[in-house]
Amino acid sequence: MPEMLSLPASRTELVLEEIRRAILTRRLLPGQPLVEMELAAQLGVSKTPVREALKLLSGSGLVTFSPYKGASVRVVDRDLAMAVYDVRVLLEPEAVGRAVRNKAVFTSAAASLEAASAAIESGDHAELSLLNRTFHQAMYAGCGNPLLVSVLDDLRDRAALISVVGWETSPSWEIEWQEHQAILAAATDMDAEAATELTRKHIQGFLDRLIDTMELPAG
Repeated sequence: MPEMLSLPASRTELVLEEIRRAILTRRLLPGQPLVEMELAAQLGVSKTPVREALKLLSGSGLVTFSPYKGASVRVVDRDLAMAVYDVRVLLEPEAVGRAVRNKAVFTSAAASLEAASAAIESGDHAELSLLNRTFHQAMYAGCGNPLLVSVLDDLRDRAALISVVGWETSPSWEIEWQEHQAILAAATDMDAEAATELTRKHIQGFLDRLIDTMELPAG
């Protein structure tokens, strides 16, 4: 569950990040109700920043609202996985290729990859979902098109949630780490074509494994 926060900055931002982390590390499970009063007590804040954070998380796809049940953690179904990964496979490889052509610096991606290696060694699979999210954003951030970055950023939470669900039945994080290595190596070598194609295969490969190994509910 979320932990008590110290709040020197925006309460809403900090509450949002803590709830996001709790969802993406499976401390809050798909379908679990998100009761404002309970979360506020656990985090040591009023209900107002919790309410605002839940609305923002609804916008990023991690939280759903029901007229009768209120807020809950989004449940991953087949339609959601297909929709998110369809957009990713269309846009993200192109964004990575453009970042390479723009001679972007991939220092943050390399740091995420190194941290992911340590997380695999320690068995911290929850942390891997966050590092995976960071790696992908770092690879496309330098594409030179702020709107393209914004569209892909809007998918990051949904993609991370889908990854966590997928890893529960098909623990492929080591395969994905190796694929990340190959993508980063191609980008570092300024081989935009290879980085683009490797990113496309990486995203499509995860979706294929997800659909093959999981009994996802229909949307």
